[in-house]
Amino acid sequence: MDRTVCARLQYDGTDFVGWQVQPEARTVQGELEAVLGRLCGRPIRVHAAGRTDAGVHALGMAVSAIVPARWTPDALRRALNALLPPDCWVLDVRETQPGFHARTSADERSYCYRIGTDPAAFSPFRRPFEWALGQELPFEVLARQAAQLVGPHDFRALAVHTGERRNCRCTIRRSAWTGRDHGTGVEFHVTADRFLHHLVRILVATMVDAALGRRPEDHLARLLALDPDVRASPPAPPQGLYFMRAAYPDRWFRLDEDSP
Repeated sequence: MDRTVCARLQYDGTDFVGWQVQPEARTVQGELEAVLGRLCGRPIRVHAAGRTDAGVHALGMAVSAIVPARWTPDALRRALNALLPPDCWVLDVRETQPGFHARTSADERSYCYRIGTDPAAFSPFRRPFEWALGQELPFEVLARQAAQLVGPHDFRALAVHTGERRNCRCTIRRSAWTGRDHGTGVEFHVTADRFLHHLVRILVATMVDAALGRRPEDHLARLLALDPDVRASPPAPPQGLYFMRAAYPDRWFRLDEDSP
């Protein structure tokens, strides 16, 4: 017999070309599937709640897989952490009901984007993990821009590779900028039912350009209105982006998680 599990994974995206398996390239999915195949004695396919690009990090990426029943959630977590490379770490593993899928079963996903505004942002101990902007941003402008994003919108003008997508609508449930400790920068927190490719990074870059006076503040509203005369900014650097969590209905999770 098999069991379906959901693992929460953390990873430093610096040395990965992204989540998804690619030929002759190091990916998070490839590393995880290799270890699971070794533990289970057969190929194991894993599915993630989202697909991160090269350089993007995760603090709580949800991943689903079907494994032999002999692997209880806690035993599987310990085994994975013993074999995964040092830039990956499994926070926890939970058993789910059959049919659970990390991507299609999710109600919402949350991301955080970090920007360093002080000179120390260029430190080698910070630069791989944030956008080292190194200059102050008017917080009130960022706040006004973020407030416009809450609710359902067609984000066709604020994402890439949308030509083949008929549905570019996403419902933003949280969109807010916060300050970081000790005046070191700002963070953008966003939660939605779904995200388009590069959407968070393009939103961040567009809002930052407005805050720096590189574009009028009304450009974001015009992009949301699909104004053909306005183009979004190129994506912000990948190293500032973190996948934070995916949320699922309670009905997917079993209570007797470590039972045989």
